[in-house]
Amino acid sequence: MSKYYVTIGLEMHCEGSQTNSKVFSPAINGYSDLANSNVVAIDMGFPGILPVVNKEAVRQAIMMASVLHARIPEYMYFERKNYYYPDLPKGYQLTQNPPEECVGNGGYIDIEREDGTTFRVDIDNLHLEEDAAQMEHLYDTSIINYNRAGVPLFELVTTPCLHSADDAVAFLEYVRAIYQYCNISEADSKKGQVRCDVNISISEDDKKLGTKVEIKNVNSFSGVRDAINYEIKRQSSLKDQGRYEEVVQETRRWDEESGTTITMRSKADALDYKYFVEPNIPKYKIDPKWIEDIQNNIPELPYERKEKYLNELGLSSYDATILIKDKSISDYFEECLKLGIDAKEATNWITVNIVGYMNKNDLSLSEIFLTPNMLKFILDNINNGTISSKQAKEVFFKVLEEKKEPSNYISKENAQISDENELENIIDTILLNNPNQIEQYKSGKTNLFDFFVGQVMKETRGKANPIITKELLHKKLD
Repeated sequence: MSKYYVTIGLEMHCEGSQTNSKVFSPAINGYSDLANSNVVAIDMGFPGILPVVNKEAVRQAIMMASVLHARIPEYMYFERKNYYYPDLPKGYQLTQNPPEECVGNGGYIDIEREDGTTFRVDIDNLHLEEDAAQMEHLYDTSIINYNRAGVPLFELVTTPCLHSADDAVAFLEYVRAIYQYCNISEADSKKGQVRCDVNISISEDDKKLGTKVEIKNVNSFSGVRDAINYEIKRQSSLKDQGRYEEVVQETRRWDEESGTTITMRSKADALDYKYFVEPNIPKYKIDPKWIEDIQNNIPELPYERKEKYLNELGLSSYDATILIKDKSISDYFEECLKLGIDAKEATNWITVNIVGYMNKNDLSLSEIFLTPNMLKFILDNINNGTISSKQAKEVFFKVLEEKKEPSNYISKENAQISDENELENIIDTILLNNPNQIEQYKSGKTNLFDFFVGQVMKETRGKANPIITKELLHKKLD
């Protein structure tokens, strides 16, 4: 643990994926494997282009600002942020310019830690802008995909109010969930829809901030955690050695392969982007009634679902937290409840088996074949005694691996034996063939009970109903 006082500020960028078109152009807003297919003249900055604001993107931005308890301005306008980079075809980015009026100004959000404690994150601003194109750097050339150019981008900037990597990641995970629950974005890191800039400084005490170091474009939350922890160690080590002059204001990048941050450029002076108001988008007033309507229709948020799971369903805080972290998982659970699956039974299968399988294979829920209806079919066959819990797990994994309905793996041939007469005949034969073990059991070696259970399972190739088997054995041995 660092002996220095750590201060962290975050800039979280999230692509809005739930609008039909881009934020200032009619081009399709959709993920596509075919490069440069969702592009029109506005995205490419051709002469004479006229941008038009996407009303749905503004509605989503107002909703997000409301969730963050931010102040929404009376008027909205956009500015040109001027700089040249190959992924910016117009030579400027349409955005909003803090500290001027953004769609959300100030605000806060309270975050729950895993141990049940909470902390508050103060928001500087939320602004709506257009994303840049996507560049890929190859060995001797670079290629550009303009599909992303002009996609709605929500940038959320915190104040420097965080003090640990774990709190930073907890904040990012919860905000990502809000984007999902409000149907603003899939917030899928595999599609590059969530990126983060991290600002870190360390100082001798909490009276003043240290020298700020920025880490640009970290693409995963695990990367954010590792980058923060590495940077704390790096800066602390330099200060411990008296090399204070080497802790300079600069921009660095996170290198996952080496597990280190690497210098990109010095940042002694703020860049002059020469902002000016976009002349082709007139300043317009936001209707207060529209804002009120948006705020009255904010969907159920993650912590609200968590309260329901705790108080109405009796789930543990740990299980409820896992369920709400990703909206797709929570929606899957909700569908299981509608089908009549017991809440705790559904929770166990989802949090242990399904989430475990997803994590092991780096898959999202949409990439998994098992639907809630299929899970219900498996659980019904456990509850009616057709298959055992062990057999159910075998069916579960076969469904996922082979992508076939569970009914393909449950039949009379592999069904669990629950008929008492059939099991009693098997048990009688086993007891007849093991008189020495019976004598030892009755002499006090009660651990031999498991031996008899094992013999029944061996004889039935694991198909014997374990509950009925144990009841019959106790009846005959005791």
